[in-house]
Amino acid sequence: MAIKRGSSNSISEILIRREAIKPEELAKAADVVKESGARIERYLIEKRLVSSTDMTLAISEYLKMPPINLAHFTPNTQLIEQVGRDLLARHLALPLAKTGKNLTLALGDPFNIVAVDEIHVLTGLDITPLVAAEKEIADVFERFFPETAQGANMEDLMKEADADLEIGHDKTEDDDNTSIDMEGMEAAPVVKMVNAILLESLRTGASDIHLEPQEKSFRLRYRIDGSLMENPGPPKHLQGAILSRMKIMSGMDIAERRVPQDGRIKIRAIGKEVDLRVNTLPTIFGEKVVMRILDKSALFPNLAALGLDEQAYKAMKHGIAQPYGIIYVTGPTGSGKTTTLYSCLMEMNQPDVNIMTCEDPVEYQLPGVNQVQINSFVGLTFAAALRSVLRQSPDIILIGETRDSETADIAVKAALTGHLVLSTLHTNDAPGAITRLIDMGVEPALLASSMVLAQAQRLVRKLCQACKKERKELPLDVLRSYGIDPAVFEGATIFQAAGCLRCRNTGYKGRLAIMEVMPINKELRKDILRGVSSREIALKAKALGMMTLKEIGLAKARDGITSLEGALEVTGGE
Repeated sequence: MAIKRGSSNSISEILIRREAIKPEELAKAADVVKESGARIERYLIEKRLVSSTDMTLAISEYLKMPPINLAHFTPNTQLIEQVGRDLLARHLALPLAKTGKNLTLALGDPFNIVAVDEIHVLTGLDITPLVAAEKEIADVFERFFPETAQGANMEDLMKEADADLEIGHDKTEDDDNTSIDMEGMEAAPVVKMVNAILLESLRTGASDIHLEPQEKSFRLRYRIDGSLMENPGPPKHLQGAILSRMKIMSGMDIAERRVPQDGRIKIRAIGKEVDLRVNTLPTIFGEKVVMRILDKSALFPNLAALGLDEQAYKAMKHGIAQPYGIIYVTGPTGSGKTTTLYSCLMEMNQPDVNIMTCEDPVEYQLPGVNQVQINSFVGLTFAAALRSVLRQSPDIILIGETRDSETADIAVKAALTGHLVLSTLHTNDAPGAITRLIDMGVEPALLASSMVLAQAQRLVRKLCQACKKERKELPLDVLRSYGIDPAVFEGATIFQAAGCLRCRNTGYKGRLAIMEVMPINKELRKDILRGVSSREIALKAKALGMMTLKEIGLAKARDGITSLEGALEVTGGE
């Protein structure tokens, strides 16, 4: 939209007429900014030659735009999130109210036409601009949104790295100091740079940080909503110092560069307390570091909070309510299996229940749950830990992963002796869990008697609600290649990804778990005993009402939650 200017006086003339500044002081200021190229309005405020209130009123008169005072303003958080907090903070703009198709917006810099146009395109709303002092808008963001990112490059991030960031690592037998004293070290560029990388990962909601040495650069990428996104990386000449700093923080041996190492960092910043699981791997250009961000606040408090469809929720709820048996959650790495299992544990975690876990590694520390960290170097394997756990009078046992035949055999026998066992497997679908366990050497008779439920899941990227656009025509060639009947989408409005500032031009924001849940009933138990193939079991389960991953993904596309491509990229062609 166009901003209308007044027809007579300039801002300087208005300031003089209002006696906000003397003519000679204004003339001197004009000479200074003429040489520096700065804007005179900003210079006058920075040098306190004109008060921010007088400048706001002068600009208001010049642009014929109403002014507003934000000294005691309380923002509408939902409205700010709808527009995009980072975008607003960058342009020093603040949405005040939304009425129908109109958005009233306070602008710290009303000459910034780009900001008005971006917000108009992003929201689809007509903008009614008001003039406000830049400092007042900045103060609102500082008071209510102190974690809001202010910069996009490494230099900007380092300016913010003086934030209160508490860092520590897990205690080991040889280490009594679990926290690192940051005082006196904040001035070091390497410390600031590492802090900035960690802070930015929290602000963007990343799940992983990748620092990758290249021949002539030091690459930095964040995994956001399942996709790696490249950010400006640190200087190459600081590569060794940054790697050493991260090793110190995570309790690793900084002198060892020939073998992979694992460590852990605890961080408390911007209102969050998270763990980082750190791994280093030697490459030809130096050690690559990958940090998995484990945010306990992102865990779901119970099964209902996972947002499952009704059929999957009822089946899972029934499964975890059983007094004994085994439940397998399957899927590839990064598909949210651990989050699902932890949500089940949190729902079952009661004072009268003894819950034991065997994990490698322990990802989240759950209060009231007895968690065992697997350490194969000292002989504490899954099988060894599980044998000891069974002597601890457990009611519920979580096995982080069934990796070998010995673990699978003990898990099944534990399920048959009155324990509810939850574990994960790497299979493509729920029926595949049965054939995988039989291949591991589990007897079909024991499996048929013990298995309660098999579940497969994937994480589907959700369309950005701010920019998703309606699809005019179905991509029939894509549907044909995946064997999908176009009638599935009859009468539905299909959306596709577009891309905007809020979603970093990806078209997607956030992820959702879709689950293929297969309860084991009498008919399926008979098929397991007969040793039928996983394909036959899948056909039987579908006949009994099981929805496949692809069917659930297509249903989410039909509902406008994801795109057709988003559903197919994780469910495949089967």
